[in-house]
Amino acid sequence: MRPKKMAATFMICPSTLRNYEANGLIPPAERSANGYRFYSDLHATYLACIQALAPAFGMEVTTEVLHYLQRDKIHNALWAIREKEVVLYDDKERLEKLIEDIRLQANENISPYAKERFTINEVSELTKIPKSTIRYWEKAGYVAADRDPENHYRCYDGGHLQKMRLLQVLQNSVYSEETVKYKQSIAAAEHVDLQSIMKLAENIRTYLDKRIDSQMFGISRLYKLIQLIKSPI
Repeated sequence: MRPKKMAATFMICPSTLRNYEANGLIPPAERSANGYRFYSDLHATYLACIQALAPAFGMEVTTEVLHYLQRDKIHNALWAIREKEVVLYDDKERLEKLIEDIRLQANENISPYAKERFTINEVSELTKIPKSTIRYWEKAGYVAADRDPENHYRCYDGGHLQKMRLLQVLQNSVYSEETVKYKQSIAAAEHVDLQSIMKLAENIRTYLDKRIDSQMFGISRLYKLIQLIKSPI
């Protein structure tokens, strides 16, 4: 298939096709007897794989995986994907624990935290979120810390921690308009409004469910590509 037709098939620009080739995401184009470049079914399978993997795992991981395939390191590619699957599972477990904590606090008035106020050091220790990340979130407007009336240091309550735990769940997500909207919603939520935080958590749970669907679709395309590489027509 000629470059223009292949690009149109996958609704990309011919320049994108050339960039993929130049950056090693797809094999070099083949040449016809008269010297024209053309792309085979293998190239089409690579492109289908890219378009499935990138939304699910991000372009950085997709590039890493395809570079492994180009170097015939198939198992390295599979382990790179599995690592991201594990991260998503961990994020889901983290979110379920947060939802349970919010439910206990809302329904039974049982707080998951022993204190009412926390320093940034204590927040970092409790959540395993680096202090630099907490400061970045505050600067970006996602979390607005209170100030201790005596020493004016930053201080946080349980609602602040719950908002930060929601942001933590989204940290490993592929950048998209949807994740931006979730972060904006977290920023807008009052840290004392448990109902709003719970609703956000449940929406993010639905988002994670969609992410695992997307990952499985990407993996199915990757598997098809691997089978073709192993047994070329």
